[in-house]
Amino acid sequence: MRVPAPPLLLVTDRSQTRLPLEDIIERACAGGCRWVSVREKDLPADEQIALARNLAPIARRYGARLTLHGDADLARAAALDGVHLSATGDAAAARVTLGPHALVGISIHSAAEARALDPAVVDYAVAGPAYLTASKPGYGPALGPEGLAHICRAARVPIIAIGGIEPENVGDVIKVGVAGIAVMGSVMRSAEPDKTIKDLLAALACRRVKPLPA
Repeated sequence: MRVPAPPLLLVTDRSQTRLPLEDIIERACAGGCRWVSVREKDLPADEQIALARNLAPIARRYGARLTLHGDADLARAAALDGVHLSATGDAAAARVTLGPHALVGISIHSAAEARALDPAVVDYAVAGPAYLTASKPGYGPALGPEGLAHICRAARVPIIAIGGIEPENVGDVIKVGVAGIAVMGSVMRSAEPDKTIKDLLAALACRRVKPLPA
């Protein structure tokens, strides 16, 4: 399994939305997003499954991959494309649960965690926070481009940067070796999520340059 293209992961958080979550996903996909992960861990398991199943037809219409932040068993029950695990998640077990064609990712925060990832099990890792972010205050300190560079050099899987990602700083994370970006609050809070996605994708497209040498 490879990282979806374009390499922009939209993570949901219905607590921040200005529009119905279904409308946000619809408009984000219309704007070019092709990778969405449902992150609503406060909901009971059956409600997470129901929400994911409700969003799945939207993703399918656009050829987007839909995954779940949290539990591989829930992702399988909802017939999703994969799972994104917390830093303490069991990626090997998730791979067994979901099979060889599922997308399996994990959150990391250090080069040591990156170095331990097995590319035969994990497809990608999300590293953050890249910058301080209003969506998750207290998740720090920010890695910054230098911290992301250390993680990218240590990893054998693609690294996706998350946390405070805006069009203005996409180039700064891409040039240190990051394979893609992940966003949450900037799209969830947007009155025009399609435009927000387009702006991010434009920055990503024009700033995907050759990584710095190790």
